[in-house]
Amino acid sequence: MAATATGPFGFAPAIAVLPLVAFVVTLLVGKHLPKKGALPGIIATAGSLLISLVMFAAVGGGNTYHTTLYEWTAGAAASETGADGIAFTFGVLIDPLSALMLVIVSLVALLVHVFSLGYMNAEGETGLPRYYAELGLFTFSMLAFVFADNLLMAFMFFELVGLCSYLLIGFWFRTESAPSAAKKAFLVTRFGDYFFLIGVVAIAATFGTVGFAGEGSFVTAAETAIDDGATLFGFDAQTWVTITGLLVLGGVLGKSAQFPFHTWLPDAMEGPTTVSALIHAATMVAAGVYLVARMFGYYALSPTALSIIAFVGGFTALFAATMGVVKDDVKQVLAYSTISQYGYMMLGLGVGGYVAGVFHLLNHAFFKALLFLGAGAVIVLMHHEQDMWKMGGLKDKAPVTYYTFLAGALALAGIVPFSGFWSKDEVLFDALVIGLEQPVILAAYAMGLLAVFFTGFYTFRMVFLTFHGEPRSETAEDPHPVGWAIKAPLIVLGVLATVTGLANMAPVAELLHIDITYLEFWLDGEYGSVEGLTYHHYHEMVAFEEGVIGGSETTTMLLSAGLSLGLALAGAFTAHTLYNVPEPTRHMQKLGGAYSLLRSNYYQDEYQVWLAQGFTLPLARAADRFDQTVIDGLVNGTSTVSLFSSNWVKRIQTGIVTNYAALLVAGFIGLLLILGALGGWFV
Repeated sequence: MAATATGPFGFAPAIAVLPLVAFVVTLLVGKHLPKKGALPGIIATAGSLLISLVMFAAVGGGNTYHTTLYEWTAGAAASETGADGIAFTFGVLIDPLSALMLVIVSLVALLVHVFSLGYMNAEGETGLPRYYAELGLFTFSMLAFVFADNLLMAFMFFELVGLCSYLLIGFWFRTESAPSAAKKAFLVTRFGDYFFLIGVVAIAATFGTVGFAGEGSFVTAAETAIDDGATLFGFDAQTWVTITGLLVLGGVLGKSAQFPFHTWLPDAMEGPTTVSALIHAATMVAAGVYLVARMFGYYALSPTALSIIAFVGGFTALFAATMGVVKDDVKQVLAYSTISQYGYMMLGLGVGGYVAGVFHLLNHAFFKALLFLGAGAVIVLMHHEQDMWKMGGLKDKAPVTYYTFLAGALALAGIVPFSGFWSKDEVLFDALVIGLEQPVILAAYAMGLLAVFFTGFYTFRMVFLTFHGEPRSETAEDPHPVGWAIKAPLIVLGVLATVTGLANMAPVAELLHIDITYLEFWLDGEYGSVEGLTYHHYHEMVAFEEGVIGGSETTTMLLSAGLSLGLALAGAFTAHTLYNVPEPTRHMQKLGGAYSLLRSNYYQDEYQVWLAQGFTLPLARAADRFDQTVIDGLVNGTSTVSLFSSNWVKRIQTGIVTNYAALLVAGFIGLLLILGALGGWFV
């Protein structure tokens, strides 16, 4: 049922407003505050987390909340489906999905703020008020995006998230690389967002609504149009849903760094590591996947759109994982792992695995935040050195960092019983059972499965090169100590990376026939739900047929889990054999041309530069020439003729009455002559 604004849900907008207040306070007076503005951000995000937990508990108690805060414009324009008008509003939607995501975002944001005390303040960074102000704005933008109740509001905060990432990636703007990386992130994601904006306009024009929930949502309108066999803008309704869904997907691929819009994310490592943790785990990159989950009912109406999502996700998972195996910068390894892991989420959602995709989003938020903050701790230990080949031997010198980082690595690699195993296994299982009936999905599953080996390999290559063996530099011999502002967030995230998999242990539930798939119950509205936004409803909408191996779902699940776990262990063991030695060597260089290809990221940057310079630029120049010669020539020619003729006509405007009388007489005589000639008067 819907709660009233006088209950706990009345505080829902404050979840986003508190970080916004922190942004304003820090921006105005941050340099005069203790810790250079960190305290307002910590207090605000702690408040957001507390209210988010209240919202979470309220939803768990059977309540949901959907209200309009402000209607900023409305019109009477008719839509393609016959709706009489449309209203654009700011509203709040608190349901199981948004309540869960609010807790994730606010918790990670709080831990990043605390960690920054040890990473930014303790290291004597300049510009800290600006840094904390931008963190506050970033957190506000993502939280408002999460509880947005309509697509246009989501788009607006989606764009604000992109702006904040630009500011934070380019935080060290006096360097050459950081501003360049910020501009690249901004431009690449903007390209995808152009398609998103067109999709928003198309959905609004088609259905007369952009709401996510309720009878007046565009999902319900689309479902009705398909059932009625309607024709929308010359297309059958399902085809039009596919087109508009894929347009919105353009923005998703940009923000979530999926192929071919992934190239900005590795360069984004030029920002502070704390920013990387927030971007990769819970804000900008997560925003795209969350949007697909938020409007999953719309995509479920189009098997074509789902298949494209799944294939792109599976391909990206493998594509990025192969590049991660040759990187030497610890943050670069994690960057490519982020691209790959979000590919798994897209794969899960694309095969109709709504719970699996959200589950991996949950787990990844914690273990990726842990790994990035762990990398930040290593960078502090190493006096800001990021090359893993200059590390080694840190295991005993920084045990808290090591063991928490190891927990994150085990989760990332998908090793049982850590969280990543349960969600990645569920994604692959869902892909397998659909793939047995759908060849395109089977190909996506195969790519996702192969990526498991590379994930295990690059993850433990990173662990062994960073922490094991002998120190390979003077800095590694005598690392800089880290304080509890760094250790405490690592411990919290280490625990979460270990235990959050308990939220949905589907294989155990299947084997023992016990109800322990708590996340599935949560997303299915067992506790509280909004009509039409439940897993059960989505599952009925997805048109894919499911297959099994050996006539048994249990057998299929065990085979899927065993295969993925075996590949993960094989990758980890390969890394152990090659790199868990006192003096590791650069084995990857022995790959020859393949090594060069992977180190160059498949020449994606070069390809995009060629595309811009060899195709887009000549096309733009040709369009410019056409504009200046044909279009401007036509306009300028018309004006020239007008000026020339008027220059002659004005000569008869003498101001002398007798001249005008003579012209009238001459005109009259001329008219008579013409009429006479035409009428045969002179024959």
